[in-house]
Parts: sequence; structure tokens; C-alpha cells
Amino acid sequence: MIEKSTIQKEIHFSGVGVHSGKKVDLLLRPSSSGEIIFRRTDLDNLELALDPKKIETKSSTYLVSEECKIQTLEHLLAVLYIFGIDSLIIEINGDEIPIMDGSASPFVQAILSAGIMSLPERKKSIKIIKPSSLEEKDAAFSFSPDSGFKITYSIEYDHPAIQRQELSLSLNLENFIKEVAPARTFGFLKDVPALRAQGLAAGGSLDNAVVLDEKSVISGPLRYPDEFVRHKILDLIGDLSLMGSPLTGHFKAHKAGHSLHLKAIHFLLDNPEFWTYI
Repeated sequence: MIEKSTIQKEIHFSGVGVHSGKKVDLLLRPSSSGEIIFRRTDLDNLELALDPKKIETKSSTYLVSEECKIQTLEHLLAVLYIFGIDSLIIEINGDEIPIMDGSASPFVQAILSAGIMSLPERKKSIKIIKPSSLEEKDAAFSFSPDSGFKITYSIEYDHPAIQRQELSLSLNLENFIKEVAPARTFGFLKDVPALRAQGLAAGGSLDNAVVLDEKSVISGPLRYPDEFVRHKILDLIGDLSLMGSPLTGHFKAHKAGHSLHLKAIHFLLDNPEFWTYI
């Protein structure tokens, strides 16, 4: 077994929520509690533990309670998972993690600068031992045994800048930083009115997302030719972190999203015969 860990010093972020459009301050504090706790400083320091039973999805992944919610967790959670950080207090004065530049790189660089500290508490890893699959309309998700942590993701969009993209990566810290973290969230200009009517995408801009019109990308050059599928891998890592342990297995997703990711997580948690602790 490996040790739990936290950051060596506090990290502060400030930005806007991509859906709320509101400015928010985020503070990551070292902790020895052995768990990730969110603290709403704007609500008398109300605390929420990261619990997959209290997760919902709607264009992002968010933690809910009777008193409040915290939205757009996936990018930050992906970074914490890859760094192995599982003991942390996350203070926030609003209901959404700031989107930063639309990628996970700002979180990566801040944690690299702050440093990581091991804790005396040990943690277990989860190893997939039996394959299975789930479907949702034309989307699919499967998992199977593997010697490492591997993700294969494929997407299809009827858009000349995307079309079909597929990427398979055996993930570690080094290739996450180079191949996944810089990939930004993306959206289509034609969808903005409908999204905003639902209270979404109010903070989206050309500075924090890859934006596409009917024919091309209008927000500047891509960071990778297949940046779109790389971002989907980033989202999936963040959602898989809700399992609460490092994972060994091959996770495949086709035309999926946060909703199907969460269904797969609940399936695994409800069916422990498909995995074992190591």
C-alpha cells in the first residue's frame, strides 16, 4: 500500500465559474484528515465531504447537499487524483470551481510549485478483476483488467474540426502533465443561447474554452490536433477519482459524458465483485 498525501503549503486561485459567470476565490489548504473536504467560506464555513453518493451531473460534475452545491469539480479532481493528493481542505467562496484557462494546467503548475507531503496514513488501491460495460443511448462505457491505469476515449461530432477522434493512454504523472492537462474544455457557439437559458455557460469565453462556430475553431489555435478527445480524458479522470482510491484497469468510453461516467462509478461501487483492493 502507498501513503496518503497532501500539499506542503496553501495554494490560492481566483477566477470565474464557466457556468455561473461569477468571480470566485479558491484556497487549497494542507490537511492531515485523510480526506478531501470542501468548505464554503461564504456560508459560515459549511463543510462537504467528497462523497460519490452526493454527486450529480449537468454539463459538469458537482457536489450537492441540502444547503448548497459546488460545481465543475472535474478538472481539479483529475489533478488531485494524478498527484495522489487525498487529504485536503478546499475553501471556496462561491458555488463553482474557477475554470481558469479551461484546462487543468494552472492547477498542475500550482501544485508543482507548492510541493507534496506524504502522510503516515496508508491507502488502498482498486484493481479491476472482471470486465463489464454500460450503455446510454449511443454512448458506451466499459472497464477491464489491466496492469496499469489506462483510458481509451473516442468521440464523434459532425463538425469539420472534430469529426471522429480516439486516443488511448496509459496514464502517469508525466504524461498527464504533457498530454492531458493542457487540453481545454470546448463548446459550440450555436449552443450558447440554450445553455444560458438553463443557467449554464454564463462565464464561458474565448479565453477559457475552445469555441467552434459552424465551420471552424474561432478561439485561436488548438494546443493539440485532437485537443477535444484529450479533454474528455481529463474529465473522465476527474470523475473516476470519485472511486476514492488509485485505480488499476482499462477504462473505455465512447461518446460518453459526465452522466455515463457517474453511472459507471455507481455500478462499480455497488458491485464489488468486479474489483478488489490491493
